[in-house]
Order: sequence, then C-alpha cells, then structure tokens
Amino acid sequence: MITKIDHLGIAVQDLDETVKYYENALGLHCHGREEVASQKVRTAFFEAGDVHIELLEPTAPDSPIAKFLEKSGEGIHHIAFHTDDIGGQLAKASEAGVRLIHEVPFEGAANKLVAFLHPKSTHGVLTEFCQEK
Repeated sequence: MITKIDHLGIAVQDLDETVKYYENALGLHCHGREEVASQKVRTAFFEAGDVHIELLEPTAPDSPIAKFLEKSGEGIHHIAFHTDDIGGQLAKASEAGVRLIHEVPFEGAANKLVAFLHPKSTHGVLTEFCQEK
C-alpha cells in the first residue's frame, strides 16, 4: 500500500551549484549526498516537511538522467511514492495495465528498494515506488 509521497526527483546539470541554490535561496539543509553507480547518478537530499527532494546529476553521458536532461532540460524528473509492499504495488500496477520499467525492485539511493513505472502508461509522469530495505 502507498503510504505517502516519498520524494520528488529533480534532474540537474550541476549538483554543487543546485545544492547552493536550495541552501542559500530556499534555506533548506542538504542532509546527504550519495552516488548510485547502477543508475550513473549523484544525488543530494533535502527535506521540505514530510517530502524529500532528491537532486539528480548524471555521472555518465548514457545515464537515464543525462538522457532526460538532453531531451527536457533541468526540472522535475519523477515522483516517488513510499510503499510498505513494493512487490505488491508492482503487481497491482501491472494488473491494471501499467507498463513496468522494472519488474524486480533494485537497490536505489538512501538504502531503499526502488522500481519505476513507464511514463507512457502513467499519463506522462515517471513514477517510482520505494521501500526501505
């Protein structure tokens, strides 16, 4: 079951510069950075109330984030929903005719299991399910 919006993923060209903006202009505190080698991305996390903001910078030109930036520019990349049963959520989405990008969850940032739904079957919004490992 989905329990809340976990985070908004935002694609950025320069993580360090964007972190400065979030800290200096918005007054938010970066509470962690991480590299997710499997997704070829560096991340930085902020909290805005109960919702996290995940900044995503590509570490390779063939990463999904690099491709997104090339096509769409900087901006919101995905919305992530926290679930207490990621396998069940994937099954429910699949049964409803949603195209899964990942049929099996994998290790993502912040010690979570994650899986994505294809935006062509989610009304244009790249959707992520995430669950603590």
